[in-house]
Parts: sequence; structure tokens; C-alpha cells
Amino acid sequence: MSIVRRRLLLLGGFSLGAVGVGVAAARLWPAGEARPTATPGADNAQAALLRPVGPQGMFAPPRGDVRLVVISDLNSYYGSVEYEPQVTRAVALIPGWKPDIVLCGGDLVAGQSPSLKRERLLAMWAAYDRLIGAPLRKARLPFGFTVGNHDASCERAIRGSYLYKLERDVTAGYWRDPAHDPGLAFVDRGEFPFYYTFAANDIFYLVWDASCARIPAEQLAWAEKALASAPAQNAKLRVAIGHLPLYAVAVGRDEPGEILDNAEKLRALLERYRVHTYISGHHHSYYPAYRGQLQLLHAGALGSGPRPLIDGNLRPWHPLTVIDIDMATLATTYTTYDMETLKVFDVARLPRMLTGPTGAVFRRDVRWEDLSAAERKRCLDQLGEKGCR
Repeated sequence: MSIVRRRLLLLGGFSLGAVGVGVAAARLWPAGEARPTATPGADNAQAALLRPVGPQGMFAPPRGDVRLVVISDLNSYYGSVEYEPQVTRAVALIPGWKPDIVLCGGDLVAGQSPSLKRERLLAMWAAYDRLIGAPLRKARLPFGFTVGNHDASCERAIRGSYLYKLERDVTAGYWRDPAHDPGLAFVDRGEFPFYYTFAANDIFYLVWDASCARIPAEQLAWAEKALASAPAQNAKLRVAIGHLPLYAVAVGRDEPGEILDNAEKLRALLERYRVHTYISGHHHSYYPAYRGQLQLLHAGALGSGPRPLIDGNLRPWHPLTVIDIDMATLATTYTTYDMETLKVFDVARLPRMLTGPTGAVFRRDVRWEDLSAAERKRCLDQLGEKGCR
């Protein structure tokens, strides 16, 4: 795998109408590569050459060759046909960032309840369409998404049937209606909306059904074939999207069933085919991380129920992330907003490392060598060498 240099904007305290913006750029360098001697102001000078783009009155990051907007976990209480104010605010603001595509980590509606009848499920998707789907289509923004456990859980009964088959049927019916076309250039849409692939701007996207903890063997075989294909390998960048993450980051979600089974094997699969980033939701906590050679964006919850991280003392909040990509170097720059305050979040406030049951993940500007002796010892005591490195 070729070495990819990645950038992270550390931005803080910028609100609606903010002035006097200060930017600090940091890069994640894979283990074994010497860091170059820094040229003062070089990253900022380069960024200044790029045109800032954003909603009027808000901090506008310099636009990369390709821009993504990432949201996740939009839903409210079970059966809700309403969305919280920060969700509809975000949808209204998204066109102002002029993204090439909008990506979502799942949970677009509030299902996963046996008491919900077909009529209520249809009403939930009608509300989603009115408040989210239709505005994005009107703005002509392609929408790439994964189904979440509240959209179409893949949990199965003992005999193998889907526990939430009605919800999966209604979800499929909504997305397979041509009136709800997400505007994607599909490579393989055979199992859409559950798992599928598409491409845009020389980026190949693989979406798998991670709406429960176990991805079946046949779907993993499909994923490997898709990632090995010419459209995937000829693309400059590969991105995978699934609802459940590989590693735990949130309080109450750091247990089996809330993270994907066989995380290390799944990461090895993605790394083997040079997937750059895995985007997930479900944990309702924002944490931009990496493990090994794989970038991990835990997108957080734009809707109800944000959760605290398993370490640190940050209050739960509602993120929206703008990702700008330099296609020459494949550097990705994140600018993440709190959609309640409309301020840009200072990523330096996040813990440098999180240790969950399937392994440690590191904030994406922090290397193992950057950790203090106490931090390294804590990880090794909890997880051992294999879980930390």
C-alpha cells in the first residue's frame, strides 16, 4: 500500500459571523516514515490559495478538489415523523458548502420496533422525504447512505428470517421508487439499498449492510470481489460506509452487538484493497480516528441521543463534517461543525486515544510515538500489544 499523507484541520471557536479565523494543520505520518522539516506557514499558505466555500456568515473552509459532507443518525424517538431542529437546519445549510456528494452513516428514520405498523413506517419515510430527501434532490446533491438498525435492521431470528422484515421491505420500497432516486452513479446496485457500490469524482464507494453486528460470509465475498474489481482499483480513492463501526468509541456502545464482529479481519479486508476511510454511525459520538492504515470517521449523531465518548469529559453534541480531498496527494481535511451552535469544533479537545474491547483507535493526528509513556502503558495494560498496535 502506498503511503498516503493525511491532513487534519484543528479548528476551534468559530461561530456564525466569526472573524479573525486561525488555522493549524497537522498530518498523520504512518509508522516508520520520518517527518519532514516543517516550513512555517507552508500549509496555511497552500490553503490560502484555495477558495473558501461555505454557508453565508459561517466559517468557510478552503475547498479541495472533491468535497464531501458527512452526516449520520438523523432520527428521533421510535416511530417519530419529526426531526430535531439541528437536522433540518443542517439540511438547509448543506448546499452552501457546495459538496460534490452528501454521505450518511445510517438511521434516517426511527424504526426497529415490532409495534410499528406499515402505515406508520410509510409515514416515517414520507416525513424523511419531505424534510430531508426532497430538499437534497432539489439541490441536485447526490446522496450516498447506508441503512442503520433503525431503518432496516439485519438482525435475524433463530431460523434465519429477518426480525424486522417489514421495516426492510418498506425501506427497500422507498429507495427503489424512481421518485426517490439518490442521484448516484451506481457500479453495482443489485442489492440496493442494503449493499451496493457507486463511483464519483474518481472515488469508489462501497456500502455494506452493517445494520447489525454480523456481516454474512456471502456479503463479505461480494465486498471483496467489488473492491478487487477494475472500477475500484482504478479509482484514485476508495471509501467504505457502514452503520456499525469496527471499534467502540461511545459510552454504552462498547460491547458486543454494538460494534461489528471480527473487526480486525474486516479491517484487514479493507486495507488489503487500499480502502482509505471507513465511515460509520450508530455510536452517536464524533471521533475521527485511524487504526493501522485505515482512516475511521465515527460520524456522531445529528439527530437525538448524542453520547459521550468512552474517555474524556466532552458534552455530547451534534456534528456535521465537511471533508475536502486533495486528489493529487489523497490528503483529507476535516472541518466539523456543531450544528446547535454552528461553531467549528476544535478536534484537539478529543482524547488522543480510545480503548475499546476490540482494540485501540487513535485520533487521526496522533501516532503511537506521540503518546506519553503513561498513555502507552494504559493501553498495553488494557489490551496488550496486539490490541494497541
